[in-house]
Amino acid sequence: MDNRCQCATNGDALLNPILYTILSQMDSGRPTPRGFNYHATAHRCNCELRRTVCLKRPSEACQEASAVLVKTVHFMKNLPAFNQMPQKDQFSLLRSCWAPLFILGLAQERVEFEVTDTPADSMLKKILLNRQERYETEREQPTMAGVSKLQSCLKKFWSLDLSPKEYAYLKGITIFNPDVPELKAALFVECLQQEAQHALSEVVQLLHPGERERFPRILLTASMLQGITPSLIAELFFRPVTGQTDLLELLVDMLFCR
Repeated sequence: MDNRCQCATNGDALLNPILYTILSQMDSGRPTPRGFNYHATAHRCNCELRRTVCLKRPSEACQEASAVLVKTVHFMKNLPAFNQMPQKDQFSLLRSCWAPLFILGLAQERVEFEVTDTPADSMLKKILLNRQERYETEREQPTMAGVSKLQSCLKKFWSLDLSPKEYAYLKGITIFNPDVPELKAALFVECLQQEAQHALSEVVQLLHPGERERFPRILLTASMLQGITPSLIAELFFRPVTGQTDLLELLVDMLFCR
């Protein structure tokens, strides 16, 4: 069995003959062209990033994630301005913001987790669960690339060492997103986001006087949240708990249950 990285197969020689020639020369012991960084090239291999992963300690990590999710919903539920909006707008904002809001919760609670390769099913299990197998392939399986992006985002927030007030106003900015389509109260939502931004700016100036770059750095870090898909969060942290139940439906029940 050939255990070599699939990125180095002959198929890639046809797609990128220059790179293939360089790598072949290196494998054969020939000198490397000046300025060529083998390690930098090796890290660009997509095989490592494409491999599917799962939580290394799911019972512990899922329990922490569930606690963060409950706090996330309670945060939204206890916002008077959010409760004043039409229920349809509340649902639209929930669908749009629950994942980035949850990630902010992970950052605030400093939840750390590890992943491992997804165990391969036996051929017999694949045959017996053929229907389930087709369902599995339709979902976005967590990959090392997605998890690395999430962990990088969390580390950025941890490096900022945000205060509880900074997190609270940043969550407000995240919730009240006027760019969500078909909002009836779009202008109201835009005003709320501007108020949250102004409040965050004031808190930053109060807690960190003289650090003019801190406020834009916080907003820049927050922009990383949009690059992490809700499906990655749902599959990684909640699929082991919820099974095939739609997570958004559970969130709606939690939010609108009075």
